[in-house]
This record gives sequence, structure tokens and C-alpha cells, in this order.
Amino acid sequence: MRIETSKIGRRGTIVIPAPIRRSYGFEEGSMVIIEARSEGVLLRPVVTLPVEIYTPERKAEFLLNNTITPEDYAAAVKKVRSMGIDPQTVPHKKPEGA
Repeated sequence: MRIETSKIGRRGTIVIPAPIRRSYGFEEGSMVIIEARSEGVLLRPVVTLPVEIYTPERKAEFLLNNTITPEDYAAAVKKVRSMGIDPQTVPHKKPEGA
């Protein structure tokens, strides 16, 4: 465990020594979680996951590719058409018998 000292500046700012910043991946603008504990303050990096916003075309691709039976496929084609998308323009694989 590495122990360093730092000084609290104006507005409560704390400089985290460079070796500790590097070891935890803290960079300017990094988000952190600050947790009050009985033994002191815990500072942890925030883990964020990218979120994909699906376009109507991508949703149509999911609908068409996740069909199993010809009936499922027909329902998916109907739904895709109701979204204003031509199913023939969407890359997908038809189930057997569809």
C-alpha cells in the first residue's frame, strides 16, 4: 500500500500524487466516487459503460434476425414495415421455410 500526503486547497481541492493517479487511471476530468466511511474517506474511480442508442434500422435488424419460425418472421416483417422500413433493405437471415 502506497501512502502519500497532500494538502487541501481552496474550495476543498486535493492534489492526488502522480504515481497514485497513474496507478488508478485518474486523469483530468475523470469521474470519481467519494464515500464517507467510519475510518475515513474512500475515493474510487467511476466505472462507466458505453450505451448504444439503437436506430430504427438497427432495431429492424434485431427483429428480423431473432426470428425462429416462419410465423415469427412474418410478424417481424409486419412490425418492420410499420416502422416505415423496407425489410429487403435490412441485412438479415431468414429462418428456414420463410
